[in-house]
Amino acid sequence: MKELFSGVHQFHSQVFQRERDFFDKLVAGQSPSALFVTCSDSRVDPNLITQSGPGELFVLRNAGNIVPPYGASNGGESATIEYAVAALGVRDIVICGHSRCGAVNALLHPEKAAGMPLVSAWLNHAETTRRIIQENYGSVTGDDLVEIAVQEHVLVQIENIQTHPAVAVKLQRGELALHAWIYRLETGSISAYSSENARFEPLTMNDPATENKQIIDNPMQRRRG
Repeated sequence: MKELFSGVHQFHSQVFQRERDFFDKLVAGQSPSALFVTCSDSRVDPNLITQSGPGELFVLRNAGNIVPPYGASNGGESATIEYAVAALGVRDIVICGHSRCGAVNALLHPEKAAGMPLVSAWLNHAETTRRIIQENYGSVTGDDLVEIAVQEHVLVQIENIQTHPAVAVKLQRGELALHAWIYRLETGSISAYSSENARFEPLTMNDPATENKQIIDNPMQRRRG
């Protein structure tokens, strides 16, 4: 905790005071451009990855960047999504998984969550991912299987989030875009899903890979195995 205390003091005495005008503007309200859904993993920092500052991202984090279908969970995920879309009017939703995800690994190997009943129960919301992997990638093992599972898992969450009424309405109006990303711990790079090529590709400045209109129209048409 000593490091955290020191950081708090440094932020207040140096950063906050130096940028006081900026923080005063934030007091009046927030207007983030995107909802960023990602894993609770301490190695994944949405603001650092995107080089965004306070007020620019509305962030939803949980173990495994899981988005339960609407009505499937009593957690805060649905409320956060609804508020971001209906109240804050975000124009983009990014669902960002990451390499070497412990939650996805535990999904594939339930014994890794033994003794953690709440974790196991939470991972039940990712049962679709587990079945996709089980039934379509039987010949893949080890790290390669986890890598594939991370990708499939993000695409399942893209499908799940479309069951949320606030999201469905904005998608139908063309007022919202969905983006499927993978952050790679090993390289610091982002891969984005290309509906045209049915695979994750390096993110470009223009982000053509994540113009996910085709994912919205045909969520199950993606390459497997």
